[in-house]
Amino acid sequence: MKRVITYGTFDMLHYGHINLLKRAKEMGDYLIVALSTDEFNWASKQKKTYFSYEKRKQLLEAIRYVDLVIPEKSWDQKVPDVKLYQVDTFVMGDDWAGQFDFIQEETDAKVVYLARTPEISTTQIKKDLNETSLVTDHKSEID
Repeated sequence: MKRVITYGTFDMLHYGHINLLKRAKEMGDYLIVALSTDEFNWASKQKKTYFSYEKRKQLLEAIRYVDLVIPEKSWDQKVPDVKLYQVDTFVMGDDWAGQFDFIQEETDAKVVYLARTPEISTTQIKKDLNETSLVTDHKSEID
């Protein structure tokens, strides 16, 4: 059985996330998603999520490509996770290209960076919603 692992926050789940998960699953038989905890997101990434860890986990577990969701609690857990779960392929989005090559050197896992779906991102969704909100608020002030 070929095992694949990927990491992420997966907040405000969208079709770009689904594309990444589908393509990751196509690289093996069993897909593990290490989901960033709320504490890790805030302490290490200065990122506040819209949905709690438990809600994001519930969403990921409902996706047919995902076989197991585990918590990501630190940057340093990747190599131990790859070894513990006997991972064959470590997958990340290409915006991380080169940053996890050390995993291939320290384990038997192949590291693959997948191209993101170019027209969608959580950051862009938040930006667009904020701009729409500002326009709507301003328009109601005028009316």
